[in-house]
Amino acid sequence: MTDKDRKPSTGLAPRRAALRLLQAVLAEGRMLSDAMPGLDALVPADRARAQRLALTVLRNLGRADAVLAPHLSKPPPLKARNVLRLAVVEHFHDHVPVHAAVDTGVRLMRADRKTGRLAKLANAVLRRAVETGAGPWAEAGPERLPGWLRKPLVAAWGKPAVLSIEAAHEAGAPLDLTLKPAAETDALAKALGAARLATGSLRRAAGGQVSEWPGYAEGSWWIQDAAAAIPARCLGAVAGQSVLDLCAAPGGKTMQLAAAGARVTALDISGPRMERVAENLARTGLAAETVVADALDWAPAGAPDAILLDAPCTATGTIRRHPDLPHVRKPRDIAALTDLQARLLDRAAGWLAPGGRLVYCTCSLLPAEGEDQVAAALARHPALEQRPLDPSALGLPAEAAAPGGALRLRPDFWAEQGGMDGFYIACLVQG
Repeated sequence: MTDKDRKPSTGLAPRRAALRLLQAVLAEGRMLSDAMPGLDALVPADRARAQRLALTVLRNLGRADAVLAPHLSKPPPLKARNVLRLAVVEHFHDHVPVHAAVDTGVRLMRADRKTGRLAKLANAVLRRAVETGAGPWAEAGPERLPGWLRKPLVAAWGKPAVLSIEAAHEAGAPLDLTLKPAAETDALAKALGAARLATGSLRRAAGGQVSEWPGYAEGSWWIQDAAAAIPARCLGAVAGQSVLDLCAAPGGKTMQLAAAGARVTALDISGPRMERVAENLARTGLAAETVVADALDWAPAGAPDAILLDAPCTATGTIRRHPDLPHVRKPRDIAALTDLQARLLDRAAGWLAPGGRLVYCTCSLLPAEGEDQVAAALARHPALEQRPLDPSALGLPAEAAAPGGALRLRPDFWAEQGGMDGFYIACLVQG
């Protein structure tokens, strides 16, 4: 029997799967993407529903806990707490009727031998919680960032900006597409039901089978957040030039550079991730040399004209699409990552010929992984100069301008249009 022959469940299966995903994140410190293969026994519709439910609960943990707290004398074990959270979120966010939310919560509690004894508690707590009304849910506000992340962001941009970022995280993220230069933009936008952004990306609501969308089979576009499409453009004209794309997977920037006419060498340390790059290149009919290697141990045969370094980072700029990330990342991760970023920057700078360009970027909100990193690199390499980047020329809001001519993109930019991932981008030139 194939997936197409199997029908999605109307019962507890996707909800129980969502609870397994929440347990993986909140108890085991695993990303949802790492836990999703454990749901392979479900039909695609149920897997998708389980993932959506888990993401929605993670985006609304604070609200759910605020609704439940007055009705609990003490927090129950995590598994039971997640059942209660899921029921509350389904009622207040997904508008599941009171009786259905309560009944489902009780059934889920009873279905697990470790929480079965708390079924009566679930019935009583959930009835009181959901019948109280939406006041506590609304008053709780968006999910707060953990202190280790919130504190430096407040110091960098102020509390109002951080509140706006948290609201953007709660809103989630639409789906952005980067088009090949030859694609019929207006026709594709109409066929996809997408809006064209000022940066040139197309944006549409997430959902549906991506491989069935117009232009997919023809390789006319690929999925790439609008913010993630900016760094490659910051290299300027690359047609006919040799460009090294470091830490290239999953390949969006590689495809941008290849589509712009560059001779691209795409390098990443992960073999499986580079397989995805090769698959994406094949679908889009674009060409690039792919290399699986550690950039700290590898070197190009000659000096490239340009280098794009999308360095490994905390990825805190992507929380609006990965609400599991604040529960998995830890403050101790920062030191190791910033050390690696500095070493990669030094390595890349050493490969540049006079006049060569190096775009450094991270999808991080932390200045330690962006502004501070580039300032330190400029101090270590006196021959490097920072080339100013113009936000307006790239279709970005004026507030994206950062000190030294860099770009600082935040999730609360374009809030009315669905936001963007957080990024830091700087262009350095070898004198």
